[in-house]
Amino acid sequence: MTSDACDLLCLDLPQAEEVRARVPADDGVRTAAERAKALADPTRLRIAQALHTGGELCVCDLAWVCSAAKNLVSHHVRQLRAAGLADSRRDGKLVMYRLTGAGHALLSVLMPVPEPSAERG
Repeated sequence: MTSDACDLLCLDLPQAEEVRARVPADDGVRTAAERAKALADPTRLRIAQALHTGGELCVCDLAWVCSAAKNLVSHHVRQLRAAGLADSRRDGKLVMYRLTGAGHALLSVLMPVPEPSAERG
């Protein structure tokens, strides 16, 4: 069995200090980690993909698209909103949800749209 640790201390201090200065502290990556966690759930990922595809949808539409119960979808869109990945607005008795810029950006990294294959003639 191999170990993932060095067998001897071999610190390249100048390089390690340079890298350390450029890597954000825990507080600097906390928001990114929370956003990534929000999309780590398959249901939330499907909801985010539906919002990406449909633009703006209500919970009823999202429940239909994702084949999930409305209360479950409502729970998940609240988590997406809390993570800053989705926004909502009230339209009469409806609440409409849409992805934020951060939501679109993170989703595009996790689920890139495949390029159409070139037609051969």
